[in-house]
Amino acid sequence: MPSIHFIKPDGEKLTVDAPLGLSVLEIAHRNNIDLEGACEGSLACSTCHVIVEEQWFDILPTATEDEEDMLDLAFGLSHTSRLGCQIIITEELDGLTLKLPTATRNMMV
Repeated sequence: MPSIHFIKPDGEKLTVDAPLGLSVLEIAHRNNIDLEGACEGSLACSTCHVIVEEQWFDILPTATEDEEDMLDLAFGLSHTSRLGCQIIITEELDGLTLKLPTATRNMMV
């Protein structure tokens, strides 16, 4: 089974199993990793914002226009930012490394 690495804001690295076909958001929730996902993955917020390590960014499918619009609302946006609900695990993503931002901007409350 593939695995992915989450790097917390304090630098701690968490490695977890990443079942094929699940989103990064779903995997984070299954492993009690602090990735909010206020809209529950419906692409209506930016609270599952993650920063993809450079070497993995070009492997991911290109973000849709809707995802780009939501990313514009994310706190701490980077040129390798993506929404965790939009990254679906494939074999090719085994070892994916993601940084969790220091804060989120929840506009749904």
